[in-house]
Amino acid sequence: MAESTCSEELCKGMATLTVHAGQSPEVWNTGAAVVPPITLSTTYRLQEPSGASDSYVYNRIGNPTRSCFEAALAAVEKAKYGFVFSSGMATIFTITQLLESGDHIVSFDSIYGGTVLLLKTVAAKLKTEITFIPVTDDPEIFKQAIKPNTKMVLIESPNNPLLNIVDIRRIADTVHQFKDVFVIIDSTFASPACQRPLELGVDLVMHSVSKYINGHTDVIMGGVVTNRDDLYEKIKFLQKVTGAIPSPFDCYVANRGLKTLPLRMAKHQHNAMAISKYLEFNSKIEEVLYLGLPSHPQHELAKKQMFAFGGMIALKIKGGKTEAVNFMNNLKLIISAASLGSIESLIEHP
Repeated sequence: MAESTCSEELCKGMATLTVHAGQSPEVWNTGAAVVPPITLSTTYRLQEPSGASDSYVYNRIGNPTRSCFEAALAAVEKAKYGFVFSSGMATIFTITQLLESGDHIVSFDSIYGGTVLLLKTVAAKLKTEITFIPVTDDPEIFKQAIKPNTKMVLIESPNNPLLNIVDIRRIADTVHQFKDVFVIIDSTFASPACQRPLELGVDLVMHSVSKYINGHTDVIMGGVVTNRDDLYEKIKFLQKVTGAIPSPFDCYVANRGLKTLPLRMAKHQHNAMAISKYLEFNSKIEEVLYLGLPSHPQHELAKKQMFAFGGMIALKIKGGKTEAVNFMNNLKLIISAASLGSIESLIEHP
């Protein structure tokens, strides 16, 4: 729930930003320690009985280690505010709590399966109406889908798992023609090193921090950033009252992972491009979908709105599921496992 405090000069380079944003030794009463410490205390001595003037009162409401990471996450997205939660699913659930009973959500029909399940079950039980549309940036489709009670449009780009992308600015401009509708994007597959959707007009950007941002397969966490003061106040309240917060240790680990994000993403992209080029001409591969390949149908759009193409590859194996599973079972260095964005190479059959 911290506001980024980086100077304009510091914010120019992402690699510099990931090391310094939110990390100033002066904010810690620890003899100016260079590395932010892990603050484990669940409660804090109050300067006055109400605690109204205290920066920290109780760990669920605020924690110095968490504030440090939230400020850093906001900074790399060029956002004013950042929040982290105990998982990516806790993040998207919290976002749905911005809505009232009877409100309407528009979302893509091809996004992360966990998000679809949450919308169809938990959100639906809270009397929230959901319309799923094809992955598109066609303004007319959005205009037809939006109703008088629509309050949220949820998109994913690149999408999970087939790496379709959409013109983010075009969608944001279309949706903002309607009053009181906000746009949220799941940008997990890209990371802040590949795109910054707030600069393209969306209102909220969420990430599964477990993936590229942490990058080491050892933290479960989610995060969301925004530049809107009204959404900041609402999410800050929801974070406090729902309590779906990550531990100080997890915040410390994710903060450390964030520092190497630009370096890791550069290597992810280098390796993904090499593998994609090799597989593109393999006789047993039907199609390679990688945003960095000129053969990707949305390669030009990717170049327009992304800084880099990331490390995600989708493959279509000739034959069927049997051939795909056989391919996976014969890999030597790539591990068959769920998740993505880590220093290991992982593969799964969605």
